[in-house]
Amino acid sequence: MNQTLAIVFSIVISLVAFLLAGWLYLWVKKQDSSNLKIKSISDLIKSGANTFLRKEYSILAKFALGAAVLILLFLPKPIWNQPDFNTILSNNVAMTFAYIFGTVFSGLAGKIGIFVATIANKKTAEAATRGIGPSFLNGFRGGAVMGMAVVGSSLLGVALFFWMTNNPTMLLGFSFGASSLALFAKAGGGIFTKTADISADLVGKIELGIPEDDPRNPAVIADNVGDNVGDVAGMGADLFDSHVASLAAAIVMAASIDASMGSRNVEMVFVFAALGLLASIFGVIFAKMGKKENPTRALNLSTYLTTAIYAVLTFLATLIFKYEWRLFIVTVLGLFVGVIIGITTDYFTNDEKKPVRNVAKASESGPALTIISGTSYGFLSVLPAMIGIAVSAFAAYMIASPLGGNYGLFGIAIAAVGMLSIVGMIISNDAYGPIVDNARGLAEMGGLGEDVIRITDQLDSAGNTVKAVTKGFAISAAGLTVISLLAAFVSEVNDAAIELSLPLITGFDILNPAVFFGMLIGAAVPAVFSSLLMLGVTKNAEKMVAEIHRQFEEIPGLKEGVEGVMPESDKCIVIATEGALHELLYAGGFAIIITILVGLIGGVYAIGGYLAGNIVSGVLLALFMSNSGGLWDNGKKYIESGHHGGKGSEAHKAAVVGDTVGDPFKDTAGPSINTQITVVSLVSSLFAIIFLLYSIF
Repeated sequence: MNQTLAIVFSIVISLVAFLLAGWLYLWVKKQDSSNLKIKSISDLIKSGANTFLRKEYSILAKFALGAAVLILLFLPKPIWNQPDFNTILSNNVAMTFAYIFGTVFSGLAGKIGIFVATIANKKTAEAATRGIGPSFLNGFRGGAVMGMAVVGSSLLGVALFFWMTNNPTMLLGFSFGASSLALFAKAGGGIFTKTADISADLVGKIELGIPEDDPRNPAVIADNVGDNVGDVAGMGADLFDSHVASLAAAIVMAASIDASMGSRNVEMVFVFAALGLLASIFGVIFAKMGKKENPTRALNLSTYLTTAIYAVLTFLATLIFKYEWRLFIVTVLGLFVGVIIGITTDYFTNDEKKPVRNVAKASESGPALTIISGTSYGFLSVLPAMIGIAVSAFAAYMIASPLGGNYGLFGIAIAAVGMLSIVGMIISNDAYGPIVDNARGLAEMGGLGEDVIRITDQLDSAGNTVKAVTKGFAISAAGLTVISLLAAFVSEVNDAAIELSLPLITGFDILNPAVFFGMLIGAAVPAVFSSLLMLGVTKNAEKMVAEIHRQFEEIPGLKEGVEGVMPESDKCIVIATEGALHELLYAGGFAIIITILVGLIGGVYAIGGYLAGNIVSGVLLALFMSNSGGLWDNGKKYIESGHHGGKGSEAHKAAVVGDTVGDPFKDTAGPSINTQITVVSLVSSLFAIIFLLYSIF
């Protein structure tokens, strides 16, 4: 197989994924949804989600347009430094189009997710009246539509763009487009969803003691809208970005090695990525759940099956096409380390394991111990994942480096591709979470009864665990990806240095003051970025809590639940929307602007240190916040299932406080950090020549 055939193979597998997504969508759509009350509530959720997305994308379109103009003028080189018009066309103009295509594809990933999830939620709720098996299948297949469509479009976009340009640097522009939109989409969606969720909990569950999804609560519809714009649209754009970034980094490294030896490594990247999507297709088709089976186990089994299929397929491809066996070993290593990280995340967030149950027990003594114990386990959960990333990066380098040249760094890039190879299944599992969460709310608001609520609670608990696992997977893969993006940055700088007759970069010495300067600032950025997001949630939640109080005080019969009296849910949706769109620009803009300032002040060595500090600090904080948030959420659900006094007990009230603290951890800041890491890495690579030419020191 040659490079062209490998690209064609990737395109064909992408189209197969689209066909499966279409079939799954039609299957979900034809499932029963005859309950008019549930349909009405689901339509409100759909309308709110689409309104937010439309406003968000209109703002982001303006940002993307401004960024595209700057790219045209400055990247990959300032336009006035280009020798002729044809060079401008093949470099600056091509980079601008790559960026625009990246933003469009990333935006479509979110839109597809919203479109399907807001149909699947009502189908899943009504399927629960027939049992846990049918309800699970509706939720999973609804999520799988997004999994297949997102990964199909990311692989298709990379394959088509590389085929058209045959320039790996252009893929960095495509990836930057995907990453920049994902950064704002994840941040905005995360602020929206947690504003509504926290406000609904603070007034409804803590102050008034009413159920989680009580239709009297004005913030409940906004909360369900938030599940879609944060956990579906935002996470879809986020994982689209992670997949594209891992492929872009690997192809940049592969092309650099292939410059003197054909195209074997680029070909292998495309073949292995396509086989990952094919393995996910098989995993989705075979996924099911027995009548008495645990939904968490069913989801995990699907992931393990997909992993095994991928290992077999890549083994056969290596054998048939005679790829380097060391690179196959590195790919499988990345994949299995990802699975192990997922298993350790499951241990710390699953309500069948000790950490969650210990936090639930600690809640009997009040919210202070809930917070302390949850924070402690959250920090503890970081160690296995950080060791996993460190071991996989180190082992990948050592295994691949005997091949010579830059193969050691390419090995790390391939390990990241391996870790994200089954991202189609990962997204399917992740999108399942907000779908069943919405279904739980619809079951309660639609009055489907306690048995149905119990089933959807069970599915929702599994969704929380699996969401924590998939976030751990994505964060870990981002850690590996940006190490290879750091190598891509060095490659871009050295290409420019050769052209300008400047010394080459061979590494980043921590004793170099410029490197240390960048490292300290880079380590602080994820903390400040997280702070800006969570302060945005706090400010918006204060406004929404005041609005909920107003409605309960001023609307006659609302608090008492008088028949026909409905809350003004649209006012809460407006507060969440306007606040999220206002706050997301601060956090996202801060991350990009400070990266450029560090490069312009300290130059390429400062950026090397900056990226190193950002990676280590960012991965640690992201893992801590995602895991501790998931742990607190499932601790609350464990108590609600009848343990330690059950609903309404002192332990339950304390657990709700823990869950409220954990909400912006796991759904706003935590999963946004890995996108932030990728964005600043891509900005650094794209501006490499600028930093080399124009830095102050």
